[in-house]
Amino acid sequence: MKVINLSEQNSIFNQFIAEIRDINIQSDPFRFRKNIERIGEVFAYEISKTLEFYEHDVETPLGVSKVATPTAFPILATILRAGLPLHQGLLNYFDRSGNAFISAYRKYVDKKDFVIEFEYLASPSLHDKVVILSDPMLATGSSLEISYYGLLQKGMPKHVHLVAVIASQAGVNHVIEKLPAEHCTLWVGAIDPDLNDKAYIVPGLGDAGDLAYGEKLDN
Repeated sequence: MKVINLSEQNSIFNQFIAEIRDINIQSDPFRFRKNIERIGEVFAYEISKTLEFYEHDVETPLGVSKVATPTAFPILATILRAGLPLHQGLLNYFDRSGNAFISAYRKYVDKKDFVIEFEYLASPSLHDKVVILSDPMLATGSSLEISYYGLLQKGMPKHVHLVAVIASQAGVNHVIEKLPAEHCTLWVGAIDPDLNDKAYIVPGLGDAGDLAYGEKLDN
C-alpha cells in the first residue's frame, strides 16, 4: 500500500498541524475545527491530482475555453463524530460528492481494553467508485479497518483513499497489513512513534472529538 505523508515536505500544511497539536491553542474549539477543516481541504487538493479528468469546452462571455475537470467526484465517507470537520474540508473541495457516514467507536471493557463497535452506516452505492474514507486519528488502526470492510456492504469501490491527520506507526503498520494494497492509498498528515497504555497517539494531540465538540461521557 502506498503511504503519502504530507508533513514530509515543508508547506503551510505543517502550520495547521502545529496548531491542532498546540495545547495553548486547543482551548478554542472553533479554531481547532477550522484547522482540521483546512487540513481536509489540503488533502482534497492532493487527492484530486490522482483522479481521472476529461477535457471539455466551457463557454465564456468572450469565447470558448478548453478545461480539464474530474470525470467523477469521489464518495466521501467519515467516522462520526470526530471525522466531521475533516469531512467538511474534503466536501468543501469535492462539493458534488456523495457522502457516507459511519458510527464506530471504542467501547471500553475496562480502563485500558476496548473493542470497536460498528453500529450504523448511511451510504450511497460504492460500486466501482473512488472513495475517500477519513478519520482524524489513526491510532491502532482497528476503526479504519472495521469501517473499510463495513463500507463494502455498499459495493466494491474502484479505489479507496484513507485519510488520517495524525497516525501512529503501529496504526500505519496495521492498515498496511489488514487492507488490500492494490485497492487503497493511505494519506497522513504526520506519523508519530508511540501509543500510550490507553492506545492514544503520542505525542499526538489528545481526543480529536472532544477538542472539536466538547467532552463526552465514557462508554
